[in-house]
Amino acid sequence: MTLPVHVVRTGTANQASVLAGLTRAGGRPVLTDSPEDVRRADRVMLPGVGAFGAAAAELAAKGLIDALRERATAGRPTMGICLGMQLFAEHSEESPGVPGLGVFPGAILRFRDESVRIPQLGWNHIEPEPGCRLLRAGHVYFANSYRLARAPEGWHVARSTHGEPFVAALERGPVLVCQFHPELSGAFGRELLSRWLDAGARPC
Repeated sequence: MTLPVHVVRTGTANQASVLAGLTRAGGRPVLTDSPEDVRRADRVMLPGVGAFGAAAAELAAKGLIDALRERATAGRPTMGICLGMQLFAEHSEESPGVPGLGVFPGAILRFRDESVRIPQLGWNHIEPEPGCRLLRAGHVYFANSYRLARAPEGWHVARSTHGEPFVAALERGPVLVCQFHPELSGAFGRELLSRWLDAGARPC
């Protein structure tokens, strides 16, 4: 049985690979830019690549900010990928003065360690803390210049290091945000997407 998931159009997403990844994981993805869809859907994914400010402006123009914030804050099955994760924060150093969703506190900051390549492009290891139910240890694919440095309270965290430690992913019940790209992370990513899809069909 395939599980429906609404994928939000941000105007900056790598939609083809996200849709294909969800389909491989057992999902039935549907693209949307409707706030009503986001409020009603069983599962919602917010993907994204590109600039924080442009994506936030697109969400605001379509009236999606409140709908996304409400469902994530309420603990309904919601996932953010790469820029989609960063948009869950209050703001980003990349786009000063532009608010994010504010689902968790804090700012998205640029990597500071100049001894490593920025942006981070390629595979890296993530390590979840005890208590994570969706996240596992393994290697995943990143493409990012910005990151969340500290985990907010009330969330379970998986960490990685690129010259300095950073938050690779956060989960709270069926709400999952990943700085990496599960849809580009092979079998590991497919299994993570499957666990998240299943989390929307049972208590988590």
